[in-house]
Amino acid sequence: MKKTSAHNQTPSINLPERIEQLSAKRQEVIRPILEHPREYVLLSVRAIAKRLRTDPATVVRIVRGLGFSSYREFQHHLHALSLAFATSLDTMQVGGPDSNMPAYVRDALGQDLKNLQGLKNSLDAQRLAALAKRFYEARRIILVASDLAAMLAAYLEYQVSLLGLPIFSATSAGRITHLTRAVTKQDLVLAITFRRGLRQTVEGVQQARAHGAYCVGIADTYLSPLAQECDELFLASTESTSFGASYVAPIALLNAILAACAQYRRPHTLDLLKEIAEEQRKGFRWYSN
Repeated sequence: MKKTSAHNQTPSINLPERIEQLSAKRQEVIRPILEHPREYVLLSVRAIAKRLRTDPATVVRIVRGLGFSSYREFQHHLHALSLAFATSLDTMQVGGPDSNMPAYVRDALGQDLKNLQGLKNSLDAQRLAALAKRFYEARRIILVASDLAAMLAAYLEYQVSLLGLPIFSATSAGRITHLTRAVTKQDLVLAITFRRGLRQTVEGVQQARAHGAYCVGIADTYLSPLAQECDELFLASTESTSFGASYVAPIALLNAILAACAQYRRPHTLDLLKEIAEEQRKGFRWYSN
């Protein structure tokens, strides 16, 4: 199966296997870094060496032994690792206790903008066009998401249904199991999960892939299980300075997918919207005095 990454720097490294190949002494040196990446990600190689009571050359040799071409590439991996295993407490503590309320608000909005800019800089419009084609060619489109990400699935399902496409969301363990069991090679499965990945979402993708469906993942790190389980992966950061994940970038990604789908068969879309426009102008749902 061919994997398509949203990041050019995604390393194809089997880290557990590489760690096993290190000597016992070097495994002991590197273990604290991998177990607590957030504490080490911003440190220079000299600072890490001092903290681990070793020398910088040894740290660099261990990093290369793990398959990374440079310490900077290893730092990128630590950053992804810290995101994948972040808790609400971790993100809440980023601002520090001395910040005031206006600073908290500015930092939150600033992080949202960074997430959005990162998506804009990395998103490949050609990949979205190809995905829109798959939306129209699929027998069924199955959205797999759980917990808070279920909101994203509901949003995408509602919007895509306006285009008349056969789309169904699965956001509970039972529905995920039943829908993904029934997929075929003619179906498209789009899974959404962030950080380490929720079990029922990942297992749903595994079942869908076993039945031949084309699987597309949306995650916030290349360390997500979706990177291995899906045919292609789109990344949208959910980094936040507060206790909750930020969905600004994921929503923007879904809007970009919707824009691609709307334009893929523009005359068809316009015909549908002409009918919808009448309801939007005169429909009973709208409040009037």
